[in-house]
Amino acid sequence: MKTRLNPANSGVLQRWRTSKNRWQIAQMLPALGISLLLHSCASPGKLEPGAAAVDAKLRTAYDYALVDANSQAISLAAMAESLRSSDVIFIGEYHSNHASHLFEMQLFATLHQLTRATQRPIVLSMEMFNRDQQKILNDYLAGKIGERYLIEEAPTWKNYRAAYRPLIEYAKQHAIAVVAANAASDIVRCIGRRGADYIDQLEPDKRQAVAEQAFADIPGYKDKFMGVMAGANHTANERLQRSYLAQLSRDNTMAESIARAYTETPNSIIVHLSGTFHSEQSLGTVGALKRLQPTLKMSVISPIHHTQTKTEPAYSEPRDAPSISADATEKKDDFYYIIRPQPEEFVDEDYMHKIHQKMFSNANKQADSCEKT
Repeated sequence: MKTRLNPANSGVLQRWRTSKNRWQIAQMLPALGISLLLHSCASPGKLEPGAAAVDAKLRTAYDYALVDANSQAISLAAMAESLRSSDVIFIGEYHSNHASHLFEMQLFATLHQLTRATQRPIVLSMEMFNRDQQKILNDYLAGKIGERYLIEEAPTWKNYRAAYRPLIEYAKQHAIAVVAANAASDIVRCIGRRGADYIDQLEPDKRQAVAEQAFADIPGYKDKFMGVMAGANHTANERLQRSYLAQLSRDNTMAESIARAYTETPNSIIVHLSGTFHSEQSLGTVGALKRLQPTLKMSVISPIHHTQTKTEPAYSEPRDAPSISADATEKKDDFYYIIRPQPEEFVDEDYMHKIHQKMFSNANKQADSCEKT
């Protein structure tokens, strides 16, 4: 007999927090690509109920509504105008959400048009490409290879065509530099398997694919990571500690990549895209960049899932604005974009466990290569 998930507990984050497999899942994060799971657990703020104005805007899975840190509605043009004085803009995303990708494309194009008027360079930085993929990415932007070659040989993320192709094509059309900001996946995987000492044995060319200070601490980040991954039992879990080191290697590498890009293109505006866990509350990559370049003006934009209110018509005229709340200890981000939640991934608990076991098996096969290095 199939076991159905309790609807009250069937959300991605709730399932993660209550899942008996949470500890096991945490162990395979480096092999799976940590951010692919962490972005589902992110919680930059909460949308207070009764936000009919948002309900009216979120008609399809592509729609979004914009608010500032004070919960005031704002237009895309006004947001871009406010951001034009920033040196680095972090846009957090839910990797599988269409509205995230549409918003990123539209904001980036709007910012580009504004910067063209002032002849200020704009640079696109992406978690979705690793440092060891920079050459092949550059070759594609220069027209030396076709898209199929890029997708197969980089390789790109599986959702590249639907999610990131528009940004890359826009950059190619307008000769905009794109930074492959992330650490090499195989190195991150092996850090999670073997620990910090792994990078000491890398050859010089491989060592460049991860930040010089790969494990530099980011104040407040470990508590958040461990709180999401393991709750109160994280201190005794050595494998989870290694998973955190792998996470740090990504954030510190992306921050170093951004810092280098800004040094190479002074006075530029750099737009960095990543899973929201890497940037929300100015932790992750944002905190790492502040350590490297404390004088840069940084802005953070984070997504929030919104559930339509049931007491008011879904498509009524705007009457009120959403309210963003956070704990007193949490730093609010500069702007938020509100989007519809994703469809439920699982309603059958047995099938969920089956998929998780398949993920465990694949992760272990990938991690086995680390023992041979």
